[in-house]
Amino acid sequence: MADYVLAIDQGTTSSRAIVFDHSGRIVSTGQLEHDQIFPRAGWVEHNPEQIWNNVREAVGLALTRANIIHTDVAAVGITNQRETAVVWDKTTGKPVYNAIVWQDTRTQAIVDELGGDTGPDKYKDVVGLPLATYFSGPKIKWILDNVEGAREAAERGDLLFGNTDSWVLWNMTGGPDGGVHVTDVTNASRTMLMDLDTLSWREDIAADMGIPMSMLPEIRSSSEVYGHGRERGMVPGVPLAGILGDQQAATFGQACFEVGTAKNTYGTGNFMLLNTGTQKVPSKNGLLTTVCYKIGDAAQVYALEGSIAVTGSLVQWLRDNLGMFVDSPDVEWLARKVEDNGGAYFVPAFSGLFAPYWRPDARGALVGLTRYVTRNHIARAALEATAYQTREVMDAMKADSGVELTELKVDGGMVANELLMQFQADQLGVDVVRPKVAETTALGAAYAAGIAVGFWEGEGDVTANWAEDKRWSPAMPDQERDRLYRNWKKAVTKTFDWVDEDVQ
Repeated sequence: MADYVLAIDQGTTSSRAIVFDHSGRIVSTGQLEHDQIFPRAGWVEHNPEQIWNNVREAVGLALTRANIIHTDVAAVGITNQRETAVVWDKTTGKPVYNAIVWQDTRTQAIVDELGGDTGPDKYKDVVGLPLATYFSGPKIKWILDNVEGAREAAERGDLLFGNTDSWVLWNMTGGPDGGVHVTDVTNASRTMLMDLDTLSWREDIAADMGIPMSMLPEIRSSSEVYGHGRERGMVPGVPLAGILGDQQAATFGQACFEVGTAKNTYGTGNFMLLNTGTQKVPSKNGLLTTVCYKIGDAAQVYALEGSIAVTGSLVQWLRDNLGMFVDSPDVEWLARKVEDNGGAYFVPAFSGLFAPYWRPDARGALVGLTRYVTRNHIARAALEATAYQTREVMDAMKADSGVELTELKVDGGMVANELLMQFQADQLGVDVVRPKVAETTALGAAYAAGIAVGFWEGEGDVTANWAEDKRWSPAMPDQERDRLYRNWKKAVTKTFDWVDEDVQ
């Protein structure tokens, strides 16, 4: 009898494997970081082969630490950094170029060209997304246009594309020897190539981008058996049965199944999703319309999403680029040394601004500086930037959906930062709730896989397993809340129009 489900979380900074039991409790983990490659300003890459090697090692660590073997595992679920594009040769299994990461901005000229006279909303009614460097489609075009021999190989049918979910699944199920080339609806909805209504690839949009249809993976639901672990792998014969993009996986793991429920994940960036049910809601306020999940043959569920590019990675930048502290959690220790931000505001538009602005011309700014400001104030301003950006997204969600949130479920690494969580509640004016299992991204993928094989009965089991750990309630006077936010909005305007045609 298999007593566990294994989740693989292929994230922006690391790959993790987590073993869960039937109660949704973490039994063991394995985790390895991969290199962040920055060839030029605005370019962000990962080595797909390093990622695959790390996934295998992380799975081995998790199984060993749990003292179990593959026969104890009922199913494997995969969750992943979305929009990060991998193109590889299906005969050799070798990538033709590094993975181009979701934060990368090199495709701006391609995006502008595709938009033409119509502009960034050219495909939005069909795919739910504005034309932006964020999404996978333009990245595929860049690789085909710029890697020698890639376009010819693609047109011969030799190249495959996938976000990192497809790359991991293909390798786990055999690679060049029978690997399954599949993605799920949530990842497909982040490529700019999938029709949100039909859940199928749009040949006309792929043609606009010069992408052969033969490169694209088969689109499947988020919870079904796609294939089985290859014979000489870490989980031979085990069903690979769940795929959810990381933010959709966290929404599922947070049991946000009712229309109007929302979660916010605090990771490399911040991503808030609001469940809109089986009706897709077009955004007029800078949000994305996306697929939230699809369980087997059930109807797809949609969401509104607010995507923020830089939150946790700002703390990483303070650590690695400025050397302000050694360990990321130390940012809270520094920030607590002062009572407020000292008038300093940090707008981390390192990759332009995502929701709700979509301004690729923006760049980061630290404003409001006086001789009074210390590194402690800067640390506090960095944390506050996460909360302000989240409030901007929540305001946009209210405007689009008409839903007044009564609370916000939160997860991700930064939710351990209690100063940030309290400030977040103060800025939103609603309770912020952290679950007992904060690894909701991996947990959501585990649930999707487990439901597919009958390990869990369905969403009811997910809801029953969810438990609250801590709640923060607003405590800041409204006048102070509004003053801080007003100054933040002023700071954001200082980042606009920074990138000219001759300044990259």
